[in-house]
Amino acid sequence: MNAQVKAISYYLPEKIVTNKDLCDIFPSLTEEDLLKKTGIRKRHVTSKDLLGSDLAYLAAEKLFKEHNINRSSVDFLIFCTSLIDQAGPAAACILQHRLELSTNCGAIDIAFGCTGFTYSLGIAKGLIEGGLATNILILTAEVSSLVTHPEDSELRIIFGDAAAATLVSSEKESLSFIGNFSFGTDGSGGENLIVRRSGIRNPVDQEWLKEHEAIGGLKSGRLEMNAIEIFSFALRVVPPMFVDILKKNKLEQKDIDLFIFHQANGFLLSVLRRKLKISEDKFFTYIEEVGNTVSASIPIALCEAIKAGKAKKGQKIMLASFGIGYSWSGTIITL
Repeated sequence: MNAQVKAISYYLPEKIVTNKDLCDIFPSLTEEDLLKKTGIRKRHVTSKDLLGSDLAYLAAEKLFKEHNINRSSVDFLIFCTSLIDQAGPAAACILQHRLELSTNCGAIDIAFGCTGFTYSLGIAKGLIEGGLATNILILTAEVSSLVTHPEDSELRIIFGDAAAATLVSSEKESLSFIGNFSFGTDGSGGENLIVRRSGIRNPVDQEWLKEHEAIGGLKSGRLEMNAIEIFSFALRVVPPMFVDILKKNKLEQKDIDLFIFHQANGFLLSVLRRKLKISEDKFFTYIEEVGNTVSASIPIALCEAIKAGKAKKGQKIMLASFGIGYSWSGTIITL
């Protein structure tokens, strides 16, 4: 029994923040420099009453409608986000009820960010090929704007909010075959991309709320990033992961028709492409219109690659992600 990607849909919040909007807020920035630096023109931003699980719900409903999927066929739900609704119950359980999935459906939360989709894909493959499930709904949803300080231009120019819904199935009519995975973790870099004051180890207190009162308190915590260290980390781990993915799938680089990496930012992706000697026509990006959507970035890019005819039947596509944790993972899918 092989695990295969059957369908993908995604949802973007209505509010859009353009480069011009950011330049109006931060006069030292220019639209031209922002595009050159990030590869991004605009990003979608959620509201305070529309959390990650809400975006995930909307993405799932869109998936069911667009691909004519019978929701009763789903027998496992994986909800992946870096900002969970609450410590308990699992948001996946609430989503099972909201989406009217079968009560015979398993449901788990995965608190992960940039590598969340490929990790979830690996778990789904294991569940299906281990005979534990047949149709798995992966929901990846991110609302980075809710933990970003409004005066933090470095983060605001990069991150966008979004959710993606991916159905992984054992059915032969599915979209693509999922290959073997490469995984990696180095927790020593955890401090370099972190949401502070977002859990019980160091929770928000009255002093924190008072300090940030003028901007609403930052009640869910604050995202902080050491950009130089993250850049260095990516350049260090992605090349050996790239080699390992090929090795574990018994392929050579020339066998891969398309490469889709985590859409971190345009400049980093360009550096990685050149470092790995991947031709531009084989390297797909979809960041200009949505920004870095964290765990939703790869399924969104894959969905757009299929729509654009860049990803075609019979092709082998490498998916590779890297980021918060530090963590990294990737695989090959065959359409």
